Amino acid sequence: MKRVHATIAGRVQGVFFRASCAEAARRRDLSGWVRNLPDGRVEAVFQGPDADVDALVDWCRIGPPRATVESVETVEEPLSGENGFHVRRRGEFRGLPPGCDDGRC
Repeated sequence: MKRVHATIAGRVQGVFFRASCAEAARRRDLSGWVRNLPDGRVEAVFQGPDADVDALVDWCRIGPPRATVESVETVEEPLSGENGFHVRRRGEFRGLPPGCDDGRC
């Protein structure tokens, strides 16, 4: 089991990246989330069996048909008790103060 935080750059918003990513993650029974960032990138977290997480990261390097992925940066994180896979709206972080849009403040 592992948890990977990915940031995807390129033409990745307005091309059904989040919906397609969520569908692919749910098919593999992964936990986590995906959201658009204000700067045009997409951010995602995948948690589950190593091979399935790796497969989703590989999928992110290609994305859905209308996407043009330029780069994917990944960082492994500690496992969490998160269940299910969710599409988040920009700025949606549980437990963080309002206005903390990047999730790292």
